[in-house]
Amino acid sequence: MKKYLFALALLCSIHVFGQQVSLVTLDQVCQRIQLGKDTTYVINFWATWCSPCVEELPFFEKLAVQYKSQKLKVLLISVDFKSKLKTSVVPFVKKHGLKNQIFVLNEQDQQEYINRIDSTWSGALPATLIIKNQTRKFFEKEFTYSELVEEYQKVK
Repeated sequence: MKKYLFALALLCSIHVFGQQVSLVTLDQVCQRIQLGKDTTYVINFWATWCSPCVEELPFFEKLAVQYKSQKLKVLLISVDFKSKLKTSVVPFVKKHGLKNQIFVLNEQDQQEYINRIDSTWSGALPATLIIKNQTRKFFEKEFTYSELVEEYQKVK
C-alpha cells in the first residue's frame, strides 16, 4: 500500500525548475500541521484567476524569505480545478517565480472543504489561515505586506 501511495504522489506532482507543485487534500495538510507543532504555518488559499490573490502572492514569498531563520512554513494552496494543474497552475508558478511550497487542493466538495477550513469562510478569495499549536486565525481578505507581517508576529 505504501508503495502505491508513493507512486501516486510522484504521479500527482510536477516539478517547475526545482519547484514542486502537488495535489494535496485537507487531511494531508492537517497531518502536516500536527507533525510540526513548534512551527507557524501561514496557509494562503488562492487561484490563478484571482487578481487580489496574484497581487498578494509576492508578500507571502517575502515573508518566507524574511523569516527563514524562524520556524515558519508558508503553504500556497491553489483552489484552481485539479485538471488545471498542468495547463494553468504550473505555468503560473513558473512565470511568477514562486518559491514557497505550492499545492493544488484535491477535494471534491467545495462547500465541505470551505466549512472545514473555517466555518465563517464564504469561499471568497484570497483567504489565509495562520496556525501555531492551538492558535488559529483565519482571514478572508487581501493582505498588504505590513498587515501580513503583523498577523504573523501575533501568532508566532
